[in-house]
Amino acid sequence: MKRMMAISGLVFLFFVLFHAYGNLHYFEGEVAYDHYAVFLRALLVPIMPYGGVLWILRLALMACLLAHAGSAFHLWARNKRARGNDKYAVKKPGAEYFASRYAMRTMRWGGVILLLFILVVHIPQFTLLLFTPGGKYVHGRAYLNMYYGFQLWWVWLIYAVALAALCLHVWHGVWSALQTLGAVRGSTIPFIRLIAFVLAFALFAAFMAVPTAILFGYVDAPMATADYYPQFCDAIGSSAEHFAECAAATH
Repeated sequence: MKRMMAISGLVFLFFVLFHAYGNLHYFEGEVAYDHYAVFLRALLVPIMPYGGVLWILRLALMACLLAHAGSAFHLWARNKRARGNDKYAVKKPGAEYFASRYAMRTMRWGGVILLLFILVVHIPQFTLLLFTPGGKYVHGRAYLNMYYGFQLWWVWLIYAVALAALCLHVWHGVWSALQTLGAVRGSTIPFIRLIAFVLAFALFAAFMAVPTAILFGYVDAPMATADYYPQFCDAIGSSAEHFAECAAATH
């Protein structure tokens, strides 16, 4: 179970690193960012249907999520049974610095916060467009949807709390996963701690860069529909056939 938890956690780490990098395309402008979103949906077309690879990746991530959460619950229940009523049965001497120790002690609740955030806020807001604070969201206009959402301080705050939980989770999770997989040795401990901290901090900074820029007005507002679609359709080329708006804009 520990290995399953470690491997699924590392899969999620690679995903969030790629996701954070992809979000930074937002600073290239509306057409460029939405073009990037189309690129992800058009992977392996025509071998796969439009959006097919993206849905396969989503299903794979969901399987990893179930494996990770299931393993965590199993290990927690097993440890609770082994400890019984004595909360202090296992107490190791010495203490790590405060933040690292805090991250370890909040792994479980941080995971719960992340799970609720993903299922209740993030997916309904930006994938299903069921939760649309700030304006009328439009399928295919990722730049506009993010702009509407992060104009609101309370949406920004929800994401900041969720990302803090993510980064604490990553901070301890990288260490724990590598230890489980046998990569931690006495001489490598300081280096792995440093890598875990850098990854966690970099993820927080990268993910919060765009919401913060939107909140404080450092990026351009979305274009009007009449100005947007001619530029967008020209940029995405053959993928334009998947957008009815492109046909209307060019005929």
